[in-house]
Amino acid sequence: MEFLLLNTQILVLHSSSMSEVTNTTQDSFYFILTGIPGFEASHIWISVPFCGLYIISIIGNTTILSAICTEPSLHQPMYLFLSMLALTDLGLTLTTMPTVMQLLWFSIRKISFEACFVQFFFLHGFSFMESSVLLAMSFDRYVAICRPLHYATILTNEVIGRIASAMICRCVLAVLPSLFLLKRLPFCGSRLLSHSYCLHQDMIRLVCADIRINSWYGFALVLLIIVLDPLLIVLSYTLILKSILGTATWTERLRALNNCLSHVLAVLVLYIPMVGVSMTHRFAKHASPLVHVIMANIYLLAPPVMNPIIYSVKTKQIHHAIFHLLFLRKVH
Repeated sequence: MEFLLLNTQILVLHSSSMSEVTNTTQDSFYFILTGIPGFEASHIWISVPFCGLYIISIIGNTTILSAICTEPSLHQPMYLFLSMLALTDLGLTLTTMPTVMQLLWFSIRKISFEACFVQFFFLHGFSFMESSVLLAMSFDRYVAICRPLHYATILTNEVIGRIASAMICRCVLAVLPSLFLLKRLPFCGSRLLSHSYCLHQDMIRLVCADIRINSWYGFALVLLIIVLDPLLIVLSYTLILKSILGTATWTERLRALNNCLSHVLAVLVLYIPMVGVSMTHRFAKHASPLVHVIMANIYLLAPPVMNPIIYSVKTKQIHHAIFHLLFLRKVH
């Protein structure tokens, strides 16, 4: 009975959305979010693992930030970049959590036009920022392994500040044009989104106008972020491997590779789901809605949840700093 009532509610919202023609009308325009297709009656149970993952992400990234801030020995370029990654993951978590949890807990499906675009900006901005930080971290690893004697003089605090400013500018300048290009177009017919948050790939399906400019800009953005960043990361690791295999002993090689392992895992955790989502939206448009929802949730939840675990387990300095933060300070 509850399942039928929920489906009826969705149909009423969907049919009422058809009565409004575009977002240019005087009436307030809104989008309708979707939870887990086919499992609407079980949303309250599905919310338990989602809530658990969000809690892990918030606690994990906050703990890493606190450990780096309070431990003077971690005020080094590698850990400053790691703190940027933790901030980005925290921002990504806090961007999606409100709409996801209010939908699963309270079945609140409406989101205003303005709120959807704000979430769109921060969601894609933090996602691109994550890619930028991982690229900067690969440069840090290259300098540390290939130019160890010049590491302190190349990556000074001033240089790191400039890199951080450049990353923020890059992400903002990448997202804003796509936001304005989408915002100027009329949304008509259905307002029903396929996810419980506002993704560009999802929103553009509801546009009833020529979207060629948007598509070309989106393609350019894919080349700039999803293709170029991983290629530069691969290039940096190619140079690292060349340097290691050419000069170091086996013990030094293993030590250097172990220092890079955490970063390599973080790269895989981000780019595999990111490429999967892009391929699904581009080449599997007629696949089950459940496939799109699962891929999108993995893409947005995997990095913020997994990165703190990876760095806490694989990086001894972070592990010791967290242990000192959580236990030794309580003793004193």
